[in-house]
Amino acid sequence: MKLSTRLSTVPLLAAIATTGCIPDVPPRPEELRGASYSDPLEKPDFTLTTTDGDPFDFRAETDGFVTLLFFGYTYCPDVCPIHMANIAAVLRKLPPDVSREVKVVMVTTDPDRDTPERFGHWLANFDPTFVGLIGSLDEVNEIQSRLRLPPASRYGEDDNTYTVGHSARVIAFTADNRAHVGYPFGTRQNDWAHDLPLLVKSNWGAP
Repeated sequence: MKLSTRLSTVPLLAAIATTGCIPDVPPRPEELRGASYSDPLEKPDFTLTTTDGDPFDFRAETDGFVTLLFFGYTYCPDVCPIHMANIAAVLRKLPPDVSREVKVVMVTTDPDRDTPERFGHWLANFDPTFVGLIGSLDEVNEIQSRLRLPPASRYGEDDNTYTVGHSARVIAFTADNRAHVGYPFGTRQNDWAHDLPLLVKSNWGAP
């Protein structure tokens, strides 16, 4: 009698376990190390030019992926190379089923100096899959305003040595085409390694 009772519970337990694995519940804000948005950002619809000279429809090309969007420039002394290096290092270590679901897109805030050749080479030093986009500064700042980011501004009179003030935040769009978290300068590799698998497996917006 006891054996029969135990055996009869096996299918039930299996069903419970299987059912519990079907939906990937969206991570709660406290489970992520990024800074959460109380009101998620909608993925913007814009088209800029890649470093290869091709048009890139941002919303269409990144649909269904976790997309890390960053605005910066190649002459940046610290924030930009550190962000790109940290993300690239983590993606190399993550399982392929996670890393292939992540796209990294950087939009230059210095289109005068970031030529396609320079920008493409700079990004490829971190990861050849990273996408670099170029547009006029007015276009870029209009996109940033939609994302609640401050406009990029040039400081200095010398055409070769000026700096560009810009946002230091990487915005993470999930497969629902919204951003629930952003990552400021200072985000560490172990923070990215913790959050990226959760973002990939989340199902925000699923019924």
